[in-house]
Amino acid sequence: MSKHEYASMDEQRDWKKAQVIVAGIDVGAVSSKVMILVDGQPYAVSQVATRTPKESAFKAMNAALAKTDLTLENIQYRVGTGCGRTQVEFAHKTISEIACGAAGAVHIWGPSVRTVLDAGGQSCKVMHCTEKGRATAFLWNDKCAAGIGRSIETFADLVKKDLTEIGNIALQSKQFPKLSDFCTVYAQSEALDLMRSKVLPEEVIAGYHRAMAKRISTLVARAGVKKDLVIIGGLAKNPGIIHSLEGDLKVSRLAPKPGWDPQVIVALGAALIADAFRRRSN
Repeated sequence: MSKHEYASMDEQRDWKKAQVIVAGIDVGAVSSKVMILVDGQPYAVSQVATRTPKESAFKAMNAALAKTDLTLENIQYRVGTGCGRTQVEFAHKTISEIACGAAGAVHIWGPSVRTVLDAGGQSCKVMHCTEKGRATAFLWNDKCAAGIGRSIETFADLVKKDLTEIGNIALQSKQFPKLSDFCTVYAQSEALDLMRSKVLPEEVIAGYHRAMAKRISTLVARAGVKKDLVIIGGLAKNPGIIHSLEGDLKVSRLAPKPGWDPQVIVALGAALIADAFRRRSN
């Protein structure tokens, strides 16, 4: 596995004593995630890079199963979600990532959540939801927020920084150049020109994060923010983006939950929905 892929399990939980075993499979544009629940509790989780949706769904499931002695047949109900959900051949049902994201977020952060921003690699989505985690409205990105997660990865390579550190570097500079917040390609070109002109790298990195956060905030503002707000997806782990977003929106997100990767919340929501389907069929 690459450094951005992983699999883990709860070694203290015995699935053989469980009544209900389910899984959610989130096949995204950049990464695919699996969450396995045993009697409603997290048991195994995995994340792998998405290549083709069909292949990545199997790879993510196999990565999660490899940490256990479960087989696919032991998983009684499986829900596929994400942009590649129709390619999850072993799913019993497919559900949109909007419904799954809202369900997962409310389960983790609680019934006060009303707005969920899913800031992923290839898309950004804003969902409004009820206290029970049912999505009531949503707005999907257009050109204002498309591909920002992927662009941050590309930008990190351009400035020769690790993806895990670039967001913290963005917080180090109080002054920064204004870059295009309309197009990631223009913004990256402008950033490279500035670095060739000997502008400090941390200033350029701060400017790029500021521009990308501005694009996302435009989308969120169009949808409207109802408190409480949570942010999930890969960009939720980038403090430079989050800091600028909160400043633009003049609202603070609920703090991340220890032990929960914001990238697996949609897969968790799919698993929770799978659990509900399975229990209703008993």
